[in-house]
Amino acid sequence: MKKLFVLLLLSICAYNPFAAQAQTTPQKIDKGQFKFEGGETHDFGTIKRGPVAMYKFEFTNVGTKPIIITDVTPSCGCTNVDWIKSPVLPGQKGFIQLGLKTEEQHGIFNKEVYIRTDAYIPNGEKRYTLYIKGNAIDDDPKK
Repeated sequence: MKKLFVLLLLSICAYNPFAAQAQTTPQKIDKGQFKFEGGETHDFGTIKRGPVAMYKFEFTNVGTKPIIITDVTPSCGCTNVDWIKSPVLPGQKGFIQLGLKTEEQHGIFNKEVYIRTDAYIPNGEKRYTLYIKGNAIDDDPKK
């Protein structure tokens, strides 16, 4: 009798339409949320060492609250950063601009840029991360 009761209880839980709906409904996030145009990684490709290589990560706030960026820190001193200092309201665009000192790069490089923000950050991380990569060479690759 006890086994029958457990089996009946399990079958009710398995066929509960509300339980199935709760698992498939996305969780609503009540924060600002980044959507980076072109993704969260920029590949400079093969570049000549020497000049500063610039790239601007542009994003839209697709969340429900303003995004405030309090700090942007590169993983090394070889990257200068600038960012929008005012709050980015829902639906508006913002930017994070990077200047990579290529003379300090030798060959293949992979760098991170950490964003401190009040926006939603996936996977429970404490900061949002952008990535830059490429290959810095001494000679012009087109020669």
